[in-house]
Amino acid sequence: MHDDRRIVEDRLDRVLAERLLPAVHPHTAPCDVAVWHAPGEPVPAAEALRADYRPTAVGEPWGPPWGTSWFRIHAELPASWAGRTVEAIVDLGFDQDRPGFQCEGLAHTPDGRPVKGLHPRNTHLPVSTEDGARTRTWYVEAAANPLILGPRGFQPTPLGDPATAGDRPLYRLHRADLAVVDTTVRDLLHDAEVLDQLMRELPGTDPRRHEILRALERMLDRLDLHDIAGTAAHARAALADALARPAHPSAHVLSAVGHAHIDSAWLWPLRETVRKVARTTANVCALMDTDPDFVFAMSQAQQLAWLRDQHPALFERVRARVAEGRFVPVGGMWVEADTNMPGGEAMARQFTFGKRFYLEEFGLDTQEVWLPDSFGYSAALPQLVALSGSRWFLTQKISWNQTNRFPHHTFWWEGIDGTRVFTHFPPADTYNAELTGAELAHAQRNFAEHGYATRSLIPFGHGDGGGGPTREMLARAHRTADLEGAPRVRLESPAAFFTAAEADHRGPAVWSGELYLELHRGTYTSQARTKQGNRRCEHLLREAELWSATATLRTGADYPHDELEQAWRTVLLHQFHDILPGSSIAWVHRDAEAAYARTTTALTALIDRAQQRLCGDGDRTVTFNATPHAHDGVPALGAATATEPRPQTTAERRDGAIVLDNGLLRVTVDHRGLLTSVHDLTADREALAGPANLLQLHPDHPNAWDAWDIDGFYRHQVRDLTDLDALFVDGTDVHVHRATGRSRIRQRLSLPPGARHLDIDTDVDWHETEALLKAAFPLDVHADRSAAETQFGHVFRPTHTNTSWEAAKFEICAHRWLHVGEPGYGHALVNDSTYGHDVTRDTCPGGGTTTTVRLSLLRAPRFPDPDTDHGPHHLRYRLVVGAGIAAAVREGYRINLPPRRRTGGHDVTPLVAVDNDAVVVEALKLADDRSGDLVLRLYESRGTRARTTLTFDGPATVTTTDLLERPLDPPRHCPGTLDLDLRPFQILTVRVRR
Repeated sequence: MHDDRRIVEDRLDRVLAERLLPAVHPHTAPCDVAVWHAPGEPVPAAEALRADYRPTAVGEPWGPPWGTSWFRIHAELPASWAGRTVEAIVDLGFDQDRPGFQCEGLAHTPDGRPVKGLHPRNTHLPVSTEDGARTRTWYVEAAANPLILGPRGFQPTPLGDPATAGDRPLYRLHRADLAVVDTTVRDLLHDAEVLDQLMRELPGTDPRRHEILRALERMLDRLDLHDIAGTAAHARAALADALARPAHPSAHVLSAVGHAHIDSAWLWPLRETVRKVARTTANVCALMDTDPDFVFAMSQAQQLAWLRDQHPALFERVRARVAEGRFVPVGGMWVEADTNMPGGEAMARQFTFGKRFYLEEFGLDTQEVWLPDSFGYSAALPQLVALSGSRWFLTQKISWNQTNRFPHHTFWWEGIDGTRVFTHFPPADTYNAELTGAELAHAQRNFAEHGYATRSLIPFGHGDGGGGPTREMLARAHRTADLEGAPRVRLESPAAFFTAAEADHRGPAVWSGELYLELHRGTYTSQARTKQGNRRCEHLLREAELWSATATLRTGADYPHDELEQAWRTVLLHQFHDILPGSSIAWVHRDAEAAYARTTTALTALIDRAQQRLCGDGDRTVTFNATPHAHDGVPALGAATATEPRPQTTAERRDGAIVLDNGLLRVTVDHRGLLTSVHDLTADREALAGPANLLQLHPDHPNAWDAWDIDGFYRHQVRDLTDLDALFVDGTDVHVHRATGRSRIRQRLSLPPGARHLDIDTDVDWHETEALLKAAFPLDVHADRSAAETQFGHVFRPTHTNTSWEAAKFEICAHRWLHVGEPGYGHALVNDSTYGHDVTRDTCPGGGTTTTVRLSLLRAPRFPDPDTDHGPHHLRYRLVVGAGIAAAVREGYRINLPPRRRTGGHDVTPLVAVDNDAVVVEALKLADDRSGDLVLRLYESRGTRARTTLTFDGPATVTTTDLLERPLDPPRHCPGTLDLDLRPFQILTVRVRR
């Protein structure tokens, strides 16, 4: 027989789309529709139900950008439909096929109970005919969310800000009908789609492919296109044998987990995410009512907290399904956070706040850390996962790598301290699967561990903008549960998968170190004010907890549990992986700035109140030191009358240059305002290999993902900013003023007395477009690696590009410091709000190499916020000369926790002390259970073994705990000291009961 495969496939395509799909609803009847347009922000359902509705009709426009319209849909069932399956079809005017990125709706009953969500792939509302009622009414809250990511992709748009979005209606109501459902035709459609999709993925030589082709051809021959309802059952029977053939015994097993990745903010504001969560969970609960096998996993405790607070009745439906084990909270974190930039304690609190919510609301101690979409994963994470009491880690984002294919899908991931966590990357390479034949085949073919393991996980459901699984996806899952030629699809929970995968895998490989995403490197820099707000609030929280705990235990003051928890929730929420990385619309970042400002005010008030109570009345100047190291006569975590270092800094002009000297460093600033020498007088060694603090401007035109990406070719063009507006000395500070384009830059260079560092304060009024501003420091050291601070330690990265893996890391993330050096001598750059850096090596004229470190100060992408970072910025960084890792750690804390001075009557003795500077007290607070116990979290900061004696006030019972302050070891009675031995980068949480 000649090959007529293409003819059959083309015939099938047309029949499915033009005949079978419309025949699923053979009879329809229009509904009566009325509308009320909310005048501003969304209102509660109870208020909307009382509103004054006016008649409207299909085709009428509605919805200015970000507006809300409520549609009252009234239906009368024809008498002839009695006993038939009936549903309502509502199309709000969906103008593309992608859910979550345009208008959406949530249907309510007349008494205000959510029914289910509406989006382009889920337009039906269930209609029960069991009660005999002939009428039905729904109220649909319709959100006019604009299409930010439009057909042309990453185009600048004013729609991301209500101030510029305009008021022209975006949508027209397209359909509101009752419809009879022909379930036999619908089943035939699902049968044919599954077999068709499977067939197209099988090799042309596979007999199974030809068998399915002939079965589909017989189905088409039996189907009368003028009487589809009458012939559907006969046509369906032609496919029965093909669908009944079981999978091969060696077929790959896919654990299909229902999911809806909901970005807590992105191309929509936080307030819209609250509604997305309600729409999605209503959909999920509706599906669970009809499919007893369906299991759904939902991460982000914050989103379930929103549901609890905004939709308590829907939350109770969720709670009931959680108790059944079908609605599965996962993740153990407050939000799906970025993991590159949050500080150590903030990452710990992501777990404590997330896991505690699940324990308190559902009695669940979640075991899976679920981060499918974050932009790379810190090497500190495995230890935090383990200390939170979790066992497993899941992501798929590393499949987005531009350069190198990650070699594993199931493996042990080892962190900087040696902790390992069992990890899985779904080989489907998506967290938004629809369980199509192409996705299932790709997952099976792509799986890297064939021969060692037989199982992988596939998250399915519409995500990013929410929506979740659909009944069509579940129909595919059931038909592929045991189907020859396809992997076996099992509807089950993540825990069921991980438990089976651990038992199944024979000798998983080990990946050591960070999971660096070779993409989205611009997220270390975009939206600098958001990043600065996060960094500042993290350190204010440290201070507020430290001084409040000290005031409580020293003076009996009340500890502000509620205020601190609210501040933490605000900071943790804004660490979501499209907020802190700077990849959201303007509205999101404007709201973030306001939230950080409120949090800053509240935390500053707590600090002021506690410090004033601690130092009392008097006329002495008392300096509070919140850093973990003693400075200038002030103890770590305490307060004292500080002494001024001597000798003082001098400033003089020499041969057209300005020279600063404090007896430890001699700094020369030339006529261009550039650093031309930083001489270490103690070591008699020059720190610089060329002009430093050199501001450089690059064109910044990534191929896609504007706010996310810095592409490597940006380096091909650069402009050094050397022109001056002004250069002058004020006291011992050097002031440098420059201009570029429409932007103005003012810098103040200062050399503090007694310090081995140079401070650079930079004020930028930034108005560039698609440009990247860097500050370069060529350093005279031969460094084959850099050390960058990460949570509770640091990570080493090669400075060479021997392999494609190193070359791909041309932009890297560091927290408070980045260090480069050769054995015995090095330098550090520390900062108060910068995360993006790059490190390169250059050859010296006389031989050898030097190392250039650059800070990425500002960017100016145009999507999704066309005015990203325009306006004023204040940035601070510091060159620390002759520094080892210990000095880098010390100065990193110091620049972010400057001393506070108050007028008072006495010093403040620290609550605790350690006698080894390698051991850092990262947090000091009162216990979360409000017992009054003191809790401190400390870690080894230099990557070495460390022994220290922890000293506290008087006898106490001391317990080492996990992050949630649950005991890991039996309590010990201590006389006031405790000897500790720490592994490199080990984190210890210690609970002290007096």
